[in-house]
Amino acid sequence: MTGARTAGVGRVDNRWVMSYARITVAPMNHVIRSICSDEWAKVKELRLAALRDPVAHLAFLETYEDAAVKPDAFWRERAAGAAVGTTERQQFVAVGEGGEWAGSVTVLVEEAGSRDPFGSVIEQSQGHLVGVFVRPEHRGSGVGVTGALFDAALEWSWGIGLDRVRLFVHEKNGRAETFYRKTGFVPTGESVEVPGAPGELELEFVITRGSSRGV
Repeated sequence: MTGARTAGVGRVDNRWVMSYARITVAPMNHVIRSICSDEWAKVKELRLAALRDPVAHLAFLETYEDAAVKPDAFWRERAAGAAVGTTERQQFVAVGEGGEWAGSVTVLVEEAGSRDPFGSVIEQSQGHLVGVFVRPEHRGSGVGVTGALFDAALEWSWGIGLDRVRLFVHEKNGRAETFYRKTGFVPTGESVEVPGAPGELELEFVITRGSSRGV
């Protein structure tokens, strides 16, 4: 991936916050950046597209039917809570040459002592990647757009002082697991049961600052 990068750093609520944008070639130009709070309609459209993906049942806990009926107020709040300048979460998007949002990933900041979505106590402050999705027509055989999104998410995480970022992948989602391994994530050996699906597991993967890709 090649291209020009711009980043700004500020301080909000005693935490360093980075705004981030990068132009990559993967294989066409995309701008990788944080979302803005007024882009809730695009946040909604991309999320609904993700939930219509053939493997959405493996990648997301939410269903299209549930998301589609949520009011605009929900999407406004969702966008505002993950927009540039926020400290608890940050959503990154890949914007194609025509302005279409090609894909997205969100970083959730999990503070030490808090509980994660599965009810476990967080031992150290860390990032948690969720909502990974790239439209099929923007996917490639390499890391491409998804890799550029991960680069942005990790750089933001390191920039606000986190040393560890994790994610969960369904045990049957082999394609996603292969990609995560290529980008430097390694299995921790920990797993959680998929809510509402007894017997199915989500496997935890982690990357740390200073590892092969967590630089």
